[in-house]
Amino acid sequence: MPITASDWAVLSPTNNVAPVTIASAATIAPTTFLTILTGNVAITTITPPVTHSHMLAIQFAGTAGVTATAAVGGIATTVASVAGVAMLLLYNPNTARYVPVG
Repeated sequence: MPITASDWAVLSPTNNVAPVTIASAATIAPTTFLTILTGNVAITTITPPVTHSHMLAIQFAGTAGVTATAAVGGIATTVASVAGVAMLLLYNPNTARYVPVG
């Protein structure tokens, strides 16, 4: 299934928008490829910005120990964050889950 122009614009904006900074929460909803996350609440669900396969980068701004957990939401494997490091997540639309890269 081809990517629609509107979905492509969400994933690859031509106006080079700055990364969005959001507070860590049980559910997060990134709107750009790179999202900077503050706080120390464990993430259990990521609301996908689009419904097809895509990748997100979540950077943990000075926050260590935030866990992306597979217990409840759409994350396939539990991983712990490292302060200042970006976590890459691939979205699999067949399972409706994000898979951590690496």
